[in-house]
Amino acid sequence: MIEHSQQSVVETSILSITPAASEKVHELLKQENDPSLGLRIFVAGGGCSGLQYGMTLDEAQDGDTIISQGDFNVLVDEMSLGYIHSGEVDYVDSLMGAGFTVNNPNAVSSCGCGHSFKTAEGSGEAKSCGCGH
Repeated sequence: MIEHSQQSVVETSILSITPAASEKVHELLKQENDPSLGLRIFVAGGGCSGLQYGMTLDEAQDGDTIISQGDFNVLVDEMSLGYIHSGEVDYVDSLMGAGFTVNNPNAVSSCGCGHSFKTAEGSGEAKSCGCGH
């Protein structure tokens, strides 16, 4: 692990990105044309299982763990890292729709849409996520 101005740069993957997800992130970053951006993955309260995933293109902030994916970085804040550690981000394009999903070994249950989850500690308050599951 390399320390870089209050940010941790991680060379070994504590969160893996599938080739399909990586390709989609490259496509999104190319559209933005801003080399300072990376893929931010975060966890917030909500969703029908109590916690939900979020993703956005963002610049690194102090306290972020930066996971190098070659030519782009994945940014994870300290709180979210504990919930998604050892997870896998995928991009699925199917008849049911297209989007990013997170395969999370820390989740003891998840919503049918794959966008919200519950941990063994029962973190988060369950709310409707609108997926119909």
